[in-house]
Amino acid sequence: MSPRVHDVRLARVYDPPGRDDGFRVLVDRLWPRGVRREDARLDAWLKEVAPSPGLRTWWDHDPERMAEFAARYRAELADNTAFDELAALAAEHRTLTLLYGARDPRVNHAVVLRDALAERG
Repeated sequence: MSPRVHDVRLARVYDPPGRDDGFRVLVDRLWPRGVRREDARLDAWLKEVAPSPGLRTWWDHDPERMAEFAARYRAELADNTAFDELAALAAEHRTLTLLYGARDPRVNHAVVLRDALAERG
């Protein structure tokens, strides 16, 4: 039986932390530019849950490739132990906020992660 996923939210790492963010996890492979580690207020950084460098380069945050990117990324997540760790964190904490550095709140890999967690739980 898989763990129960509670509330999974998305936020840009550049935005100020919210009072109700719960457990905050950075899900980018690279550290975001201009963010000091002490200011990020992270509880965890799971860089291995991010898309592979090859997939990220192919996609290049192109909105027209989002559907194909999501399918390829989900295939990567199927064998990713970091995704299992993220699912466990989502089950453990009432609220989990996935932090990402992308500019577009709809065209980024955290959207795919959130949806994959919801489907899993």
